[in-house]
Amino acid sequence: VAAGMAFGPAQGLAIADALRDEPRLKDTHLLPTVRGDLLAKLGRIDEARAEFRRAAALTGNERERALLLARADGGETNSG
Repeated sequence: VAAGMAFGPAQGLAIADALRDEPRLKDTHLLPTVRGDLLAKLGRIDEARAEFRRAAALTGNERERALLLARADGGETNSG
């Protein structure tokens, strides 16, 4: 997230993509949420929506799930 803010969403996405095989992040909603946000900022909306759906499926928090599904459905897809 910080790299995306400091160096732009493309650089942030490259770093997030490098973490995809990190075992500790494999089954959490955190990485797909970050990827969705960065993809949305890059205008890659369909990919962003898919990541938000993936994140929603992984979170155990109902409020987070609702927010992520809203973003996936087009509500607040571009957070930047």
